[in-house]
Amino acid sequence: MNVSDAIRLKRAVRKFTPDPLPEEVALAILNAGRRAQSSKNTQPWHFVAIRDKAILDGLSKCGDWAGHLAGAALGVAILTPDPTEKFQVMFDAGQAAAYMQLAAWELGVGSCLASIYEPEKARELLGFPADWHLRIAISFGYPLKAEKLTDPPKKGGRAAFDEVVHWEKW
Repeated sequence: MNVSDAIRLKRAVRKFTPDPLPEEVALAILNAGRRAQSSKNTQPWHFVAIRDKAILDGLSKCGDWAGHLAGAALGVAILTPDPTEKFQVMFDAGQAAAYMQLAAWELGVGSCLASIYEPEKARELLGFPADWHLRIAISFGYPLKAEKLTDPPKKGGRAAFDEVVHWEKW
Protein backbone atom coordinates (compact mmCIF):
# COMPACT_ATOMS: atom_id res chain seq x y z
CA MET A 1 0.00 0.00 0.00
CA ASN A 2 1.16 3.49 -0.75
CA VAL A 3 0.53 5.29 2.57
CA SER A 4 0.33 8.73 0.93
CA ASP A 5 -2.40 7.48 -1.41
CA ALA A 6 -4.28 5.93 1.50
CA ILE A 7 -4.18 9.18 3.47
CA ARG A 8 -5.20 11.25 0.46
CA LEU A 9 -7.86 8.94 -0.95
CA LYS A 10 -9.51 7.14 1.99
CA ARG A 11 -13.13 8.13 2.43
CA ALA A 12 -15.72 7.35 5.07
CA VAL A 13 -18.05 4.61 3.86
CA ARG A 14 -21.47 4.35 5.52
CA LYS A 15 -23.35 2.03 3.17
CA PHE A 16 -22.26 -1.57 2.81
CA THR A 17 -23.11 -4.66 0.80
CA PRO A 18 -24.66 -7.52 2.80
CA ASP A 19 -21.53 -9.63 2.20
CA PRO A 20 -19.68 -10.87 5.30
CA LEU A 21 -15.96 -10.23 5.66
CA PRO A 22 -13.78 -13.33 5.38
CA GLU A 23 -12.25 -14.34 8.71
CA GLU A 24 -8.72 -13.47 7.55
CA VAL A 25 -9.85 -9.95 6.60
CA ALA A 26 -11.52 -9.37 9.98
CA LEU A 27 -8.42 -10.67 11.77
CA ALA A 28 -6.11 -8.45 9.69
CA ILE A 29 -8.18 -5.38 10.58
CA LEU A 30 -8.24 -6.21 14.29
CA ASN A 31 -4.55 -7.06 14.34
CA ALA A 32 -3.74 -3.66 12.81
CA GLY A 33 -5.49 -2.01 15.76
CA ARG A 34 -3.67 -4.23 18.22
CA ARG A 35 -0.34 -3.22 16.65
CA ALA A 36 -1.03 0.55 16.83
CA GLN A 37 1.40 2.70 18.75
CA SER A 38 0.37 4.06 22.13
CA SER A 39 1.74 6.37 24.81
CA LYS A 40 4.51 4.55 26.68
CA ASN A 41 3.32 1.34 24.93
CA THR A 42 0.43 1.11 27.41
CA GLN A 43 -1.93 -0.29 24.74
CA PRO A 44 -4.95 1.09 26.66
CA TRP A 45 -7.64 -0.69 24.72
CA HIS A 46 -9.76 -3.75 24.27
CA PHE A 47 -11.73 -4.36 21.10
CA VAL A 48 -15.17 -5.96 20.93
CA ALA A 49 -15.57 -7.37 17.42
CA ILE A 50 -19.25 -7.60 16.49
CA ARG A 51 -20.77 -9.50 13.57
CA ASP A 52 -24.19 -10.23 15.09
CA LYS A 53 -26.71 -8.07 13.21
CA ALA A 54 -29.00 -7.62 16.23
CA ILE A 55 -26.12 -6.34 18.35
CA LEU A 56 -24.89 -4.06 15.53
CA ASP A 57 -28.43 -2.69 15.19
CA GLY A 58 -28.63 -2.02 18.94
CA LEU A 59 -25.22 -0.35 18.99
CA SER A 60 -26.24 1.83 16.03
CA LYS A 61 -28.89 3.37 18.30
CA CYS A 62 -26.29 4.43 20.90
CA GLY A 63 -25.14 7.43 18.87
CA ASP A 64 -27.00 10.11 16.95
CA TRP A 65 -25.03 9.44 13.75
CA ALA A 66 -24.08 5.79 14.32
CA GLY A 67 -26.76 4.30 12.06
CA HIS A 68 -24.14 2.93 9.64
CA LEU A 69 -23.19 0.32 12.28
CA ALA A 70 -26.47 -1.49 11.60
CA GLY A 71 -25.44 -2.31 8.03
CA ALA A 72 -21.83 -3.23 8.76
CA ALA A 73 -20.36 -6.68 8.26
CA LEU A 74 -18.14 -6.02 11.27
CA GLY A 75 -18.38 -3.47 14.03
CA VAL A 76 -15.49 -2.80 16.39
CA ALA A 77 -16.11 -1.16 19.74
CA ILE A 78 -12.90 0.37 21.12
CA LEU A 79 -12.92 0.17 24.90
CA THR A 80 -10.57 2.30 26.99
CA PRO A 81 -9.94 3.07 30.65
CA ASP A 82 -11.77 6.18 31.86
CA PRO A 83 -10.82 8.87 29.33
CA THR A 84 -11.44 11.65 31.86
CA GLU A 85 -8.58 10.37 34.03
CA LYS A 86 -5.90 10.34 31.32
CA PHE A 87 -6.43 12.19 28.07
CA GLN A 88 -3.88 10.07 26.16
CA VAL A 89 -6.17 7.03 26.12
CA MET A 90 -8.49 8.66 23.58
CA PHE A 91 -5.55 9.71 21.42
CA ASP A 92 -4.26 6.14 21.57
CA ALA A 93 -7.73 4.75 20.79
CA GLY A 94 -7.82 7.08 17.79
CA GLN A 95 -4.53 5.69 16.57
CA ALA A 96 -5.83 2.14 16.89
CA ALA A 97 -8.94 3.21 14.96
CA ALA A 98 -6.83 4.81 12.21
CA TYR A 99 -4.62 1.74 11.86
CA MET A 100 -7.68 -0.50 11.54
CA GLN A 101 -9.27 1.80 8.97
CA LEU A 102 -6.10 1.96 6.87
CA ALA A 103 -5.69 -1.83 6.98
CA ALA A 104 -9.34 -2.17 5.92
CA TRP A 105 -8.88 0.30 3.06
CA GLU A 106 -5.93 -1.70 1.74
CA LEU A 107 -8.15 -4.83 1.74
CA GLY A 108 -10.99 -3.08 -0.13
CA VAL A 109 -13.11 -2.70 2.99
CA GLY A 110 -14.84 0.57 3.80
CA SER A 111 -15.21 2.00 7.29
CA CYS A 112 -16.63 4.87 9.30
CA LEU A 113 -16.22 6.04 12.89
CA ALA A 114 -19.23 6.30 15.18
CA SER A 115 -19.38 8.29 18.40
CA ILE A 116 -21.20 6.45 21.16
CA TYR A 117 -23.33 8.89 23.17
CA GLU A 118 -25.15 6.28 25.24
CA PRO A 119 -22.26 4.27 26.71
CA GLU A 120 -24.33 2.58 29.43
CA LYS A 121 -26.80 1.30 26.85
CA ALA A 122 -23.81 0.01 24.87
CA ARG A 123 -22.42 -1.64 28.04
CA GLU A 124 -25.71 -3.54 28.42
CA LEU A 125 -25.49 -4.73 24.81
CA LEU A 126 -21.83 -5.74 24.89
CA GLY A 127 -21.38 -6.78 28.52
CA PHE A 128 -18.04 -5.09 29.15
CA PRO A 129 -16.82 -4.44 32.72
CA ALA A 130 -17.64 -1.24 34.61
CA ASP A 131 -14.02 -0.04 34.61
CA TRP A 132 -13.94 0.07 30.78
CA HIS A 133 -15.52 2.82 28.68
CA LEU A 134 -16.86 3.03 25.14
CA ARG A 135 -16.86 6.28 23.17
CA ILE A 136 -15.83 5.10 19.68
CA ALA A 137 -16.98 2.27 17.43
CA ILE A 138 -16.17 1.61 13.79
CA SER A 139 -18.29 0.05 11.07
CA PHE A 140 -16.54 -2.10 8.44
CA GLY A 141 -17.87 -3.70 5.28
CA TYR A 142 -17.57 -3.87 1.55
CA PRO A 143 -18.83 -0.56 0.09
CA LEU A 144 -22.23 -0.64 -1.58
CA LYS A 145 -20.54 1.45 -4.30
CA ALA A 146 -16.90 0.33 -4.75
CA GLU A 147 -15.81 3.76 -5.98
CA LYS A 148 -16.64 5.19 -2.53
CA LEU A 149 -13.28 3.84 -1.29
CA THR A 150 -11.37 6.28 -3.49
CA ASP A 151 -13.76 9.02 -4.59
CA PRO A 152 -11.81 12.20 -5.27
CA PRO A 153 -11.92 14.82 -2.52
CA LYS A 154 -14.92 17.11 -2.56
CA LYS A 155 -14.13 20.63 -3.75
CA GLY A 156 -13.65 22.84 -0.74
CA GLY A 157 -13.73 19.80 1.52
CA ARG A 158 -10.37 20.48 3.17
CA ALA A 159 -8.91 23.68 4.52
CA ALA A 160 -5.94 24.97 2.54
CA PHE A 161 -2.51 23.97 3.87
CA ASP A 162 -1.59 27.56 4.76
CA GLU A 163 -4.82 27.95 6.73
CA VAL A 164 -3.97 25.18 9.18
CA VAL A 165 -0.15 25.00 9.23
CA HIS A 166 1.82 27.61 11.15
CA TRP A 167 5.61 27.58 11.12
CA GLU A 168 7.44 28.32 14.36
CA LYS A 169 4.64 30.56 15.74
CA TRP A 170 0.94 31.12 15.08
